[in-house]
Amino acid sequence: MTMYPHFHDGRRALVTGAASGIGRAAAIKLAEAGAHVVAVDLNAEGLDALAAEVAGIEPVPFDLSQLDRITDLPHDVDIIVNVAGIQTVSPIEDFPVERFELIMRVMLHAPWYLIRQSVPHMYAHNWGRIINLSSAHGLRASEFKSAYVTAKHGLEGLSKVVALEGGPHGVTSVTVNPAYVRTPLVEKQIAEQAIAHGMAEDEVITKIMLDRVHVKRLVEPEEVAELVLFLTGPASASMSGTSYPIDGAWTAY
Repeated sequence: MTMYPHFHDGRRALVTGAASGIGRAAAIKLAEAGAHVVAVDLNAEGLDALAAEVAGIEPVPFDLSQLDRITDLPHDVDIIVNVAGIQTVSPIEDFPVERFELIMRVMLHAPWYLIRQSVPHMYAHNWGRIINLSSAHGLRASEFKSAYVTAKHGLEGLSKVVALEGGPHGVTSVTVNPAYVRTPLVEKQIAEQAIAHGMAEDEVITKIMLDRVHVKRLVEPEEVAELVLFLTGPASASMSGTSYPIDGAWTAY
């Protein structure tokens, strides 16, 4: 049973990256809380599996890098959870230009487009919640992640501007900043990190991923989803314009 009975009933939420990882967990939490969830992801098969498992989820296969088509996605949503992300680990001098541009489109430009087309609906109803899944890398940098760190730092700034503009209209905007979460995105990084750092794959989690984390464990997607649900709940009306780390004290100094 949700901790917020009936609060999300009748709300429409759009969640990107919903076929796996944090996006999937967030979509499930919001649907179980009573929201109608528009689940967006490039992975149509994963979306169908999610919709078959949980009531209240509308699967919408979509490529967020196609910015000129984002207007095809629903505008009449009350909650946006921008989760979709991709990663490339490479020294900047070797970083593929096309990959840098793709990461910018999916992780920074697409959230701006979605927010831009949805805030008029939120303003008209004097209520809206925008949750931008940033990262500890939205607050700190790491080597070999120039595109990802740039996109997440940009998302932090975007989220704050939306908070300032949306406040008078009952719309809040925040970022959630996890450390490494046990997701397919993180699992795919292990081999790339091993090559970039010149170490064995089994050393990557302990020596790289958890090096700056004082609580020595990967974060589970459900933990992040619980925070997302709280930030869309009844206690969130004044929680805006800031970042919410869930990073095992990575950013504590």
